Amino acid sequence: MLDKPHSQASVVLPTASRGLEHYKLSAPKSFPRTATPLNRVALAAAHMVADPLAEVDPWLGVAIDWDRTMAYRDYLWGLGLGVAEAMDTAQRGMGLDWPMALELIQRSVRAAKATPGAVVFSGAGTDHLDPAEAGSLDDVIRAYETQFEAIEAAGGRIIMMASRALARVAKGPADYARVYDRILGQSAEPVIIHWLGDMFDPALSGYWGTADLDAAMDTAVGVINANAARIDGVKVSLLDKDKEIAMRRRLDKRVLMYTGDDFNYAELIAGDAQGYSHALLGIFDAIAPAAAGALSALADDDLETFHAIFAPTVPLSRHIFKAPTRFYKTGVVFVAYLNGHQDHFTMVGGQESTRSTQHLAELFRLADKAGILRDPERAAARMAAVMAVRGVG
Repeated sequence: MLDKPHSQASVVLPTASRGLEHYKLSAPKSFPRTATPLNRVALAAAHMVADPLAEVDPWLGVAIDWDRTMAYRDYLWGLGLGVAEAMDTAQRGMGLDWPMALELIQRSVRAAKATPGAVVFSGAGTDHLDPAEAGSLDDVIRAYETQFEAIEAAGGRIIMMASRALARVAKGPADYARVYDRILGQSAEPVIIHWLGDMFDPALSGYWGTADLDAAMDTAVGVINANAARIDGVKVSLLDKDKEIAMRRRLDKRVLMYTGDDFNYAELIAGDAQGYSHALLGIFDAIAPAAAGALSALADDDLETFHAIFAPTVPLSRHIFKAPTRFYKTGVVFVAYLNGHQDHFTMVGGQESTRSTQHLAELFRLADKAGILRDPERAAARMAAVMAVRGVG
């Protein structure tokens, strides 16, 4: 990891006191540009790129720039990261409906099969079933079966996403066990279970049949260990490192823990004397080169470099994922725009509007400090354009 020559780029940003500052960018860091061997499974939950020129009302319709969306997956694979497809980072259930999600999955699976070493797991849920229209557990089971069958028909591996419909109709832990046992018993290949906390999706409050996280964990661990032969791993997105560590230590040894903790990923991936977590993270979309560099160092048993790379990315991630956490996709797409992976800051559902001007300004500062802005001059020019539209400059 090396710093490039110092940048002369600068941009006018608002300050917390409602003033303005002339912010000078630092030099970007030099991270790996190609894949290197890793000793952790690392999946980046990838965003999708909207088509800004489509004649579609953003709140009502979906238009995807398929070329840029797939190019971003190629970029992630080229760094040695796997892709977690059609997850919440891709605005699943928050702008991306099931038909579009399935097309995205089919395209990604085809591209992965044509790319040596590429890994993709895809989200299967129940989002084509309106929770208000779910009358029974059988409705939820049929909805899961529909999506499992479609993804398996495409040749894809599955991430079993949490279900809003199940959260609505389940009467208690036994109902969750019934649904998961049934679906896992039919899966063609081992799947990843995703426990998504209500900070990411309020509709999932009380998942596993209780608002008590310890009791919920008891149910989840029981279901997972009982089906260990059909489970690749479990992704936990609770933003609570102690809960993740406690669960990790209780899992059947055949089941991997994938951290979904965008606040504490560095220490969870590094692990301790009793184990470690693999990674399935939305923040890896935004910091992909840094993530690849840190994980490469870890594989070389260079913990000093691992922590040196990740340390400045953690404040950035905590800012992007700050409450309301469900709006984190805006920050992820903003970084992709600043880094030239797309030519616009437009999102499905108009979600580019979900974060304040002050939030974006601080995100820019933190991204610069993390060294992830690949071309400071371009990033400064793009930031200035966004600030100008918001009345800054």
